[in-house]
Amino acid sequence: MQQYITELSKYGIAGAMVLYTLGILLGLFLEETRQRVLYVWQCALMFLIQLMCFVDLALISGQMEYVFFYLFVQIFLLTASVMVPLVYEGVNRLLLSGMCMLTGIGLCIVSRLNFNRAVRQYVIALISLMIVLVIPYLFSRIRFLKKLTWAYGLVGLGMLSVVLILGEITNGSKLSFTISLNIAQVTFQPSEFVKIPFIFFLAGILWEDSSFLRVALTSVVAGMHVIVLVMSRDLGSALIFFIGFVFIVFIATKNYLYLLAGAVGGSAASWVAYQLFAHVRNRVLAWQDPWAHIDAQGYAITQSLFAIGSGSWFGMGLLQGNPDDIPYVMEDFIFSSICEELGVIFGICVVIVTVSMFLVMMLLAMRISDRFYQIIVYGVGIMYIFQVFLTVGGGVKLIPLTGVTLPFISYGGSSVMVSMIMFFIVQGIYIQSKQEGGRRVGKKRAASKAKSKAKNE
Repeated sequence: MQQYITELSKYGIAGAMVLYTLGILLGLFLEETRQRVLYVWQCALMFLIQLMCFVDLALISGQMEYVFFYLFVQIFLLTASVMVPLVYEGVNRLLLSGMCMLTGIGLCIVSRLNFNRAVRQYVIALISLMIVLVIPYLFSRIRFLKKLTWAYGLVGLGMLSVVLILGEITNGSKLSFTISLNIAQVTFQPSEFVKIPFIFFLAGILWEDSSFLRVALTSVVAGMHVIVLVMSRDLGSALIFFIGFVFIVFIATKNYLYLLAGAVGGSAASWVAYQLFAHVRNRVLAWQDPWAHIDAQGYAITQSLFAIGSGSWFGMGLLQGNPDDIPYVMEDFIFSSICEELGVIFGICVVIVTVSMFLVMMLLAMRISDRFYQIIVYGVGIMYIFQVFLTVGGGVKLIPLTGVTLPFISYGGSSVMVSMIMFFIVQGIYIQSKQEGGRRVGKKRAASKAKSKAKNE
């Protein structure tokens, strides 16, 4: 009986994920009133996928801890998917649904790979949810965000400088530092958190004035961020910051020459990094021909490709594959683990959902009239989707591996927390924009009624 259940669940999980993904795509073309009906259907599919995945884990492992963890994960997802729309009626349900789905997948996969780390990830996700619930309220009350432009830049540079000086070396890069508390040790990766003030700085300096001099000044500060990251050898984050800067400047100026300059400058910087850093040369070598170096530089990427290939369309089933053979699977290659055990169809759907989240943010940004907040939403979307591209592209050998996490899914408390904060910043801006739009419509109607009344009199 157990074998039949686990075998059938492979097709059930893939089928439910396909239906969920089609729902996300359909939601892009629906009005918000109809999205609410779709949202209920998506939540039902999300909980069904969670149920089938954790039933597999519990049956195959024979460990009751998966049952208890499943209950806690469902409490988290239920709180996020139900409480948020109740507290903030104007929340964008497509964006919220995608966040919940990806977070749930991440907790499930990480628990399969390392249960203790999954519990840690869950606690951080729960704390993050409690924090981000306040963000839309703050956006409706705080009016001075546009005035803190240079504060954003200084805070970002300060945080990156701290990790450059005091950071712990991980795989040759200074990525994080640890704070010891009475109950536990907490590890922070500042480059994740600096994304937020970095985007706010770019929006603050460019929303009113996007002249050449202002762009040049912006380039200096953004370049300082990137240089500090390069000095810390956090080249993946440096690339995300650079791409975010280039595209935000393009959005603010609508000048294609800046895109061209960014492409030339990025190519030159890549060549310099290749010459300076041995690990960059190793990653390029592994990308060019991993099979010739399968016992050394190409080991990780070949194991990743083996995992994806062995999973086929519907996967080998949870706990049936060998994702532990892939180095740093929970951080850098979790997409390969998903494809191996849940199937390539499921992996493709994950990519489509992440791309859909990006499209939702772009559509929301187009509806925002305030230029400062519009640039912020564009910036969040650009940095999010480029990070997804780097992670998935590196894992499937489309591009050289950069060592960045897959937002919401990969193991990493800083990544999960910052991803949730950034999504709720978008939600807060969107809710505020809708409220202001409603007030403007109300004023226009009141004015038209007053004019009609005056004419009748």
